[in-house]
Amino acid sequence: MTIRVVLADDQPLIRAGLHMVIDTAPDVEVAGEAGTGAQAVQLTRQLHPDVVVMDIRMPGMDGIEATQTITAESPNTRVIMLTTFDDDDNVYASLRAGASGFLVKDMALEDILSAVHVVAAGDALIAPSVTRRLIEDFTRHPAPAPQPRRLTNVTEREHEVLTLVGRGLSNAEIATRLHISPGTAKAHVASLLTKLSARDRVQLVIVAYDAGLVSPSR
Repeated sequence: MTIRVVLADDQPLIRAGLHMVIDTAPDVEVAGEAGTGAQAVQLTRQLHPDVVVMDIRMPGMDGIEATQTITAESPNTRVIMLTTFDDDDNVYASLRAGASGFLVKDMALEDILSAVHVVAAGDALIAPSVTRRLIEDFTRHPAPAPQPRRLTNVTEREHEVLTLVGRGLSNAEIATRLHISPGTAKAHVASLLTKLSARDRVQLVIVAYDAGLVSPSR
C-alpha cells in the first residue's frame, strides 16, 4: 500500500526538499502541500492522508493547533512534528495535541523518510534514547494539571511498566528491569495502549507524567 503524506511547512524550500526525497520511495507519495496550519487541516479533511509532516511554527494557526484539530477529526491520520529541538519549547504541547513524535529539521532527509514509514506503521517515532532527552527538556515547563490523573483498570504490574515507559525504557530494558520476557513486556505495553486509549508509546509517556508516576527528578 502507498503511504499518502501531506507536507505542512511555511518554508517552500523545506517542502521541496521533503517532496524530493519522498518521490524516491516507491511506496510513499505526497498527496498535498500546505503553507499554514489551516491549510493542513483543510487538506487532511479533503485527502485523508496517512501521515502529516507538520511544522510547529507557522503563521496564523500554528502546527500545534492544527495537530489538535487533525487528530480529533481524523484519528487514522498520524502527525509528525517538525521542530528545532534544542530551542523549541512547544514539543510537549504538540505531543499533548496528539502528535506521534517529532523530527528535527536538520535531520538527513533519508531519516525523515524512514520516520514516515515508522509512524505510518502505527509505531511511535521517538526512540527510547531520544525519549529520555525529550522528557528532560519538555518537563521543565509541563502543562499545569489540577491533580494527578487517576488510572482505573490498570494492574500493579502495568503501573510498573507504565512508569518505566515514562522514563524512556524500551521493551527489552523493561523486561530486564522487571525480570520478565521481552514478549511479556510488549504484551503489557499493548494492554496499556488499549486500556488508556493511547495512540502510541509517546502518549503513554504523557499519561505517566499526568498520573504522577514519573517526574523530572525521578
